Amino acid sequence: MGATLFLSFQALSQASEICSEKAGSAWLSSKTVYGKVSLVGADDTSRPPKVTVTVLNPAARVTASTTIDRSGNYCFHDTDGSGATLIVEVEGREVGRDVLETASGNMPKQFRRDFQLEIGSRPSKPAVVSAKYPYQRTDQNSKLFLEAERAIASKDSKTAEQLLSQLVASDPADFFAWAKLGTVYYERSEMSDAEKAFQRSLSANPNFAPAMMNIGRIHLVQKRTDAAIEMLLKATTADPSSARSFQLLGEAYLVARKGTLGVEALNEAIRLEPIAMADSHLLMALLYDKAGAKNFASREYRMFLEKVPNHPDAKKFALYIKQNPDVP
Repeated sequence: MGATLFLSFQALSQASEICSEKAGSAWLSSKTVYGKVSLVGADDTSRPPKVTVTVLNPAARVTASTTIDRSGNYCFHDTDGSGATLIVEVEGREVGRDVLETASGNMPKQFRRDFQLEIGSRPSKPAVVSAKYPYQRTDQNSKLFLEAERAIASKDSKTAEQLLSQLVASDPADFFAWAKLGTVYYERSEMSDAEKAFQRSLSANPNFAPAMMNIGRIHLVQKRTDAAIEMLLKATTADPSSARSFQLLGEAYLVARKGTLGVEALNEAIRLEPIAMADSHLLMALLYDKAGAKNFASREYRMFLEKVPNHPDAKKFALYIKQNPDVP
């Protein structure tokens, strides 16, 4: 775990440096979308191209844009990135986009996406571009994907299903579209179809950690705990920066009555995203309370309230802490 912890602290440091340019820091912000756009092949002696990053989230009625400087850093404070689309344009032309995962629960969220773009050869087709999971679509399939996103934002899952099914029929290798289709099925509690779609996503891209995470989540919902742990371990290995994968792994360990491993995974989730994964403190508090270690439970409630002071159950947690003094 030592190397993973180093990477998580490094990520937090980078987040602070990026977002401090526009005041504040990522780990203190309740809602943040941030990252870096790297231009490969750009001439340092000439005028840098105009690069614009836009975050589009119709469901949250959010549209915001920023033009980056030579650092390549961008940061959107107080911006709901759950399920949003990030669009990168160079000199007014779209060259990349990425879709942020849909967050669960009431926790404030933080999202980081880095882009690496080739300068000098203009791509002929819009693409989903990210540092880890690049994918390029035809113009027609890009249109289908965007229409599906809009349908999802409008809670029209049937239309989204039809559009995404049409897309993957046209291009079975589009692992991102398969995963999006799996999410549509999952949100309708159609677990069998959801798992099949995520499996197709993973078959198309065996290194696609989000598909691993979602398969593990389905196993967990279906109480297939051993299978969930196995898949979530693969997800955290494939992407050690995925806080949500560590949180789900921690939950699976707790269900399997492997408390020590569960606490370790949950703490890693918190280290990676202290605010977004703050509810992991509540899981550990429940574990400690059931074990009779109420002072440790109080510590977890206290740390949770430090991150989310306005939680609806804040008074209940504060009373628990008062009745059960925190550990020294």
